[in-house]
Amino acid sequence: MSGNAIELNGITYRWPNRPIVVVCIDGGDPDYLDHGFSAGIIPNIERFRSDGFYAIATGSMPSFTCPNNMSIVTGTEPSTHGISGNFYLNRETNEPVVMTGPELLRARSVMSEFSCHGAKVVSITSKDKLRKQLQKDMDLKGGSVSFSAQFADQCSMEENAIENVLEYVNQPHPDMYSAELSLFVLDAGIKLLEDRRPDILYLSLTDFIQHTHAPGTPIANQFYKDLDSRFGRLAELGAMVALTADHGMNDKADENGQPQVIWLQDIINDAIGEGRCTVICPIADAFVGHHGALGGFVRIYCVNGTPREPIIEAIKDIPGIEKIWTAESVAEELEQPLDREGDIAVAGDKKTVIGGRAVDHDLSALKGHRLRTHGSLHEANVPFILSAPLNGTYAERAANGNLRSHDIFDFSINGTA
Repeated sequence: MSGNAIELNGITYRWPNRPIVVVCIDGGDPDYLDHGFSAGIIPNIERFRSDGFYAIATGSMPSFTCPNNMSIVTGTEPSTHGISGNFYLNRETNEPVVMTGPELLRARSVMSEFSCHGAKVVSITSKDKLRKQLQKDMDLKGGSVSFSAQFADQCSMEENAIENVLEYVNQPHPDMYSAELSLFVLDAGIKLLEDRRPDILYLSLTDFIQHTHAPGTPIANQFYKDLDSRFGRLAELGAMVALTADHGMNDKADENGQPQVIWLQDIINDAIGEGRCTVICPIADAFVGHHGALGGFVRIYCVNGTPREPIIEAIKDIPGIEKIWTAESVAEELEQPLDREGDIAVAGDKKTVIGGRAVDHDLSALKGHRLRTHGSLHEANVPFILSAPLNGTYAERAANGNLRSHDIFDFSINGTA
């Protein structure tokens, strides 16, 4: 019932006294903001920093899109919500499973819980791969809506509780590989805030710009100027604006501009023979043109009873590998769901990505661009920004450290005046 507190995954959320807008800036590494502050081009975020709250938080591992979006909206770690990558290997079928199905999400979200208690909730994503999972258990009969910019031209009342979105936002359908995809999400959120004044909005962007343009470059700066103006408009409309990211971003190319890649499956095959294990790159999804399915974290699944020890021995001294875990140790240290882990997990250092077999990765789309990507521990730091100051209780919590990106709904709803 409207007005009551909501209990969700161990957190008590009060009923919002004004619209709460949480934006996930996909790939929003803090370096982009640092360059924006220095250049004086993001005045609204600068105002949030001075008048509200600004910190660097730690996201969930691996530092990929799906795990962190689900952590943000559930307020939990992957060990609870179950989404530990963009896909994993089903041990029963030995087939990769894309981890975007609603049935794979094991925890209820802020959007589902509030919408089922009568709140008007808006969930808009850039890519539809997140939309269905974020929409799980949402009640769309009471004024809530959920859609993606990717399929904004296909929205229906039955599936999304909104239709004719392009006409409503008065914009053309944005290209998948463009800055406009993220800006469309924000403009649609602004329009819905103007017209319907929902209680909660979750707006999840895409990281095309961050994958292709380094902090401080003209195109990156223009993108952040465009984001900033929209964040200012959301605040102008009376919303409590909260900004975070699913992961950061780092340059993974050498001095000649070539990707610094460890082809782990090839190395293991050469060391102990083919067919002994399968390397899974959980960054992979349907949109790999800007990163070639290369990230800083992979899982190794042993096949046909192959022990872990010879695999670990074969890879432990490879330059560029920073950390190797067994399934049990990675589940404990990084709070992963053990039943969706491989037998071994491997993370690269700040400058190195890890792939499977070289022949399986198409890097042709990277021509003319340095590889910028994520997945390792070095991309886990993300901004945590609120447009209003914290109350005493939450200011003390923040001062004690260990701020996590999945605290953003808790802090924005419960921690501000």
